[in-house]
Amino acid sequence: MSNQQISKLFKDVAAAYSIKNEKKYYFQMIAYQKASEAVEGLTSELKDLYKEKKLESVPGIGPTIRLRLEELFKKGHVKHFDWVLKGIPKGVFALIDIPTIGPKKAYKLAVEFSLNSEETAIEDLLTVAKAGKIAKLPTFGEKSQEDIQRALMEYKEGKGKAKRMVLPFAAELAGKLVSYLLKSKSISEATPLGSLRRMKPTVGDIDIAVASDNPKEAIKHFISYPYKERIIEEGPSTASILTSGGKQVDLMVQPKMGFGSLLQHFTGSKNHNVHLREYALKKKLSLSERGIKDLKDKKSKIKQFDKEEKFYNALGLDWIPPEMREDTGEIELSMAHKLPKIIELSDIKGDLHVHSNFPIEPSHDLGKNSIEEMVKKARELKYEYIGFSEHNPSVSKHNQKEIYDLISRRNVIIEQLNSENKDIRILKMLEVDILSNGKLAIDGKCLDLSDCVIVSIHSAFSMNKKTMTERVIKGLSHPKARILAHPTGRLLNDRTGYDLDFEKIFDFCKKNNKVLEINAWPTRLDLPDSLIRAAVEKGVKLIIDTDSHALWQMGLMKYGVAMARRGWAKKDDILNTLGYNDFIKWLKS
Repeated sequence: MSNQQISKLFKDVAAAYSIKNEKKYYFQMIAYQKASEAVEGLTSELKDLYKEKKLESVPGIGPTIRLRLEELFKKGHVKHFDWVLKGIPKGVFALIDIPTIGPKKAYKLAVEFSLNSEETAIEDLLTVAKAGKIAKLPTFGEKSQEDIQRALMEYKEGKGKAKRMVLPFAAELAGKLVSYLLKSKSISEATPLGSLRRMKPTVGDIDIAVASDNPKEAIKHFISYPYKERIIEEGPSTASILTSGGKQVDLMVQPKMGFGSLLQHFTGSKNHNVHLREYALKKKLSLSERGIKDLKDKKSKIKQFDKEEKFYNALGLDWIPPEMREDTGEIELSMAHKLPKIIELSDIKGDLHVHSNFPIEPSHDLGKNSIEEMVKKARELKYEYIGFSEHNPSVSKHNQKEIYDLISRRNVIIEQLNSENKDIRILKMLEVDILSNGKLAIDGKCLDLSDCVIVSIHSAFSMNKKTMTERVIKGLSHPKARILAHPTGRLLNDRTGYDLDFEKIFDFCKKNNKVLEINAWPTRLDLPDSLIRAAVEKGVKLIIDTDSHALWQMGLMKYGVAMARRGWAKKDDILNTLGYNDFIKWLKS
């Protein structure tokens, strides 16, 4: 089974526990939800980790679930899962992917209408809804039937919460909403919530919290958003709209004095909040989106907090950055006042992976803007340096002499600009393909024209883990090769990427002073946060680049920084936080 299939299996098991007895099996349900999310974000196949006896290295999977996985790989099924899933119509597991349809509602519908096929359940339920049969069920009615039918249709069309958005797309959409919301005099603060605020690589939906002492006016302003397609729901303190791009946005309004509590609660993650509640209960305190209640004093009122920092401080904790709230040790460090100071966007001093439109006749896509324009943009971003890393000239269309001449002509422009500009330094770099045999696409004489090169994989992705690891290490072994670009090769919502033995990659990089890139390109965000954290723990240095092919893309750096923050990387872990002189010292070391 693939990681995607196992993640779905764990999600189904969690749903089955909820249907059978949510109160009795609460902790099992949470454990499998957490495991499902952990597996979804892995860059190595679980089956390979099982063969290598490394399942214990997967965060979010405890001993019991690890044993279940071992049974799954040995026998092809798990006896315990057979029991958990028994008696639940297969259609349930298709319906729980539909927004607004939770496990219990899915179970009622599947039982009532005999939805026993996971493949046809959505179409079958849509037929039932159109026939008006759902409205006749107890506790449903016409409005519920209408909502279910619309949710099914929008799911089929990819609207609403049907498909996860890549982080930059979700963040830009939320940013427009926040800017619009803050134009209202009734709204003093507006902040995205959930996985978007935690800056996860993909986002399922957009939730926004606003602070307002006039919720009626705040809701009115929100539903008047000029780029909405329709209003989904309007209530006294919550509302939902569908934007013109087909994405659902939910709003929650809280008075200013309680805004911090709401912000903490709905930022999550679920596992972080469960752990935080357990910690609070030991102190005889109860947590909710409204604030903190002292359980020792039955007459006491819930204490509200206008700022999230005050909420954490009231528990004896340091404020925890949203990107770290995944229940992977951050609460314990906060208790001990030992949270790492993670990197900030303002720490970045340069971008080493940008593509200009210089006609280098590359093996892959050319940039859209000139070297001069991109240098000007780097200056606006207050960078000290910028590295031009156009793809190497195509080896199928040029001989090595022609390649040498193309790179030399580009370098003349860079050297001229360097003589004219003293406030920002320009590095002569290239992004060079690692061929399937591990050799670099251009020869040593051509490579010597660069200050350093970024190496990357752009072909033959299907190699096995051992062969691909050997290929990467061989390519990265050249003295000019200092940075491995987008190391897993993943494309979010499209390609899982190739499989590498990162223990070997980490060891090689540390011993040979090589660097792994955190690529801020929207569909890459690669390295993933779990591997960033593993690299940091190993002492492997990283670099954050935008892989820009146009001016506007140079502003994507914040998303690469977000991945670094999710991986608990500090300023000292990231090489392009160094000033120019110190960076050059590293380059020459």
